[in-house]
Amino acid sequence: MPTPPVPPRVLVPTNRAGARSAGISDWQLRHAGIVRMSRDTYLPRAASDVLRQRIDAVLLGAPPEAVLSHLTAAALWGYEVPLVADDRRVHLSVPVERRVRSRADRVVHAAAVPAPETRRLSGLLVTSPSRTWIDLAAVLPPGALLAVTDQMLAGGFPADEFPNIVRRSRGRRGAARARAVMSIGDPLAGSPMESVLRWLIHEAGLPRPVLQHVVRDDSGRFVASVDMAWPERRVLVEFDGDVHRERRVFVNDLRRQNGIVLAGWRVLRFSSADVLGRQAAVVGLLAGALSGS
Repeated sequence: MPTPPVPPRVLVPTNRAGARSAGISDWQLRHAGIVRMSRDTYLPRAASDVLRQRIDAVLLGAPPEAVLSHLTAAALWGYEVPLVADDRRVHLSVPVERRVRSRADRVVHAAAVPAPETRRLSGLLVTSPSRTWIDLAAVLPPGALLAVTDQMLAGGFPADEFPNIVRRSRGRRGAARARAVMSIGDPLAGSPMESVLRWLIHEAGLPRPVLQHVVRDDSGRFVASVDMAWPERRVLVEFDGDVHRERRVFVNDLRRQNGIVLAGWRVLRFSSADVLGRQAAVVGLLAGALSGS
């Protein structure tokens, strides 16, 4: 009868000192069920996809002043950030004088975060939404920052606070980008990639669309609520995410589009492939439709 595999002894995030105090040898730390996050940090492999577990592992070797920030803070606040690679590293802001370096499991931003710009979330010290937003303005492209801005507004963040953040951040890296983005934030954005498309429209100098516009037929009956519209031009844009590939959704989309067209509207539909790889074509098609050509 074959010998059953030996389970890993590391069940929670730990470092070498913690492992030794628990009677776990260096040889046992090399178990296939254990992930070595850095030179001195270990995590059960089954938990390596869980953000909170990775954070707990990284904080074992971080100074007490470290504050979770940037993309990690965005994730903890529930903001989805498009246009950036899936970065499993934990982002920390640490005072410059601590001389802490980035490594395989963490990105260190050399910056002190004042106490009023921090919050406690489930016991974790994290940058406030305002500080997170201005931090992200320094590292994200404008379309991605607009997506975060839209989500903040949808979550109840006050629109009139954005100018205050920018004013307090004058001279900081990213402040100009934040100023450009804040004026077009909209809580009605349907998805992060729709926000990216809206930035593309704004950057091209095209008129600002109405979001979640309700289309009605000649008798006033409801036909559809659409992503973006220019009612005076009878032009609308729909962004098709991955869910629109499902057969049921695809069939419903066709029927819905027929009703919109019969109501006298011109319909343009774009996917993430268009928004990311065919920006000039997207702008050209939309500009032509809005001009009536």
